[in-house]
Amino acid sequence: MIFTHDTEHALGIMVDLVNSAEGGREGLPDLTALRSFVAASRMSGVPSLREEDLAQVRRLRAAFREVFLAPDPAAAVPLVNTLLGAVRVTPHLTDHDGYDWHVHFFAPGSRVGEHLAVECGMALAYVLAAGELDRLSACAADGCDRVLVDLSRNRCRRFCDSRTCGNRAHVAAYRARRRTG
Repeated sequence: MIFTHDTEHALGIMVDLVNSAEGGREGLPDLTALRSFVAASRMSGVPSLREEDLAQVRRLRAAFREVFLAPDPAAAVPLVNTLLGAVRVTPHLTDHDGYDWHVHFFAPGSRVGEHLAVECGMALAYVLAAGELDRLSACAADGCDRVLVDLSRNRCRRFCDSRTCGNRAHVAAYRARRRTG
């Protein structure tokens, strides 16, 4: 494990959130979809959702994408600082859902957007502070606009998970070699 459970969990939530707008398709079209996203993400302490929550989450999604696509820490740091500077950070220890004591940074009862901004913003801060920005990237497959977090030991991950981009790229490379060989 490179990062703590909470940091890896927040990074995974960000990937899912950013990828919910893949290829111009809106993966969070309404509150029902946002409720499903919150439940699937196992986010704790989120009060009942409102329309303004949906708009705020969509704005955060765009801000998170900017960080994933940042070319270097000098470009990413101001983005993360802006995210964190816009929300209340209220660190507190908690043990829930079978996890030992860990720190939550969002204020109890925070709206889902603030919850995401704080938890995911702190995860991004940890990634940057550890000098690991290169673990955040866009899928290398042509035509794919998804993002990914590379938690592999040797930092070799180049393709997203869900669309079998890696398999398609490898098959295309194989076929190209066969044609020229």
